[in-house]
Amino acid sequence: MIRSMTAFAGGEHITPWGTLGCELRSVNHRFLEVGVRLPEELRALEPQLRERVSARISRGKLDLVLRLRLPEGGASLAVNEVMVEQLGTLARRLDREFPNLRVEFSDLLQLPGVLKSEAADPALLQAEALALLERVVEDFVVAREREGAKLATAISERVDAIERIAAEVRTLIPAIRDGQRAKLAARLADLPHPVDPGRAEQELVLWLQKLDVDEELDRLASHIAEIRRVLKQREPVGRRLDFLLQEFNREANTLGSKSVDSRTSNAAVDLKVLIDQIREQVQNIE
Repeated sequence: MIRSMTAFAGGEHITPWGTLGCELRSVNHRFLEVGVRLPEELRALEPQLRERVSARISRGKLDLVLRLRLPEGGASLAVNEVMVEQLGTLARRLDREFPNLRVEFSDLLQLPGVLKSEAADPALLQAEALALLERVVEDFVVAREREGAKLATAISERVDAIERIAAEVRTLIPAIRDGQRAKLAARLADLPHPVDPGRAEQELVLWLQKLDVDEELDRLASHIAEIRRVLKQREPVGRRLDFLLQEFNREANTLGSKSVDSRTSNAAVDLKVLIDQIREQVQNIE
């Protein structure tokens, strides 16, 4: 199944240190380009994030954003039990010397080291972030495939139209040849001097060979079969499709240049319109 290069996916995960958020979006690009925005707590994780994204995605300009939203009220606080126990021992010892000394609980909490923040464990936080990224990348790939299926349908419809036009041109060729033969015969009949029939026939054959488009139609049929095969592949096919469209365009141009009939000229124009429409779709394919 082909994949679009345009997609978006996101997700969140609650951790003991806050809520992790991850977003991944992409637009068209010739190659893979990954931009990363991270909170300071996850800055060291950037190489691994890039590696995991590039393992699943081959083309597109991607923006990867990871956020860490702290809990309501800020970071969690905890009492330094060791320090409180030490302060209690000190208070009991000093109570004999200063019996009238009283310390408010709020004053005690303001002493340096009594309260401490529960800082994020770097290893655990990074593991949570990587697990969240895996889920988001999976959703992202599914979104690309879903959009790619729509692109494949649009391309297939236009390929079918190209095939119909090529078939119509093939049926027209015998009548066009007969018409050209009749025109040449009429012109020869109007000449004041008779022309050797053998020489006239030879010139006619050479002329009709220059106008022959059977080879172009055969190559066009081959390209149609190839593009249908490529659309069924699982791996990235954008560059392959782009190359095939160059071949399609070459055959359409040759058909137009060899045309001596308005019907085949119009067919060549219709082919080029369809090829351009396919090219617009292919620009979005990974």
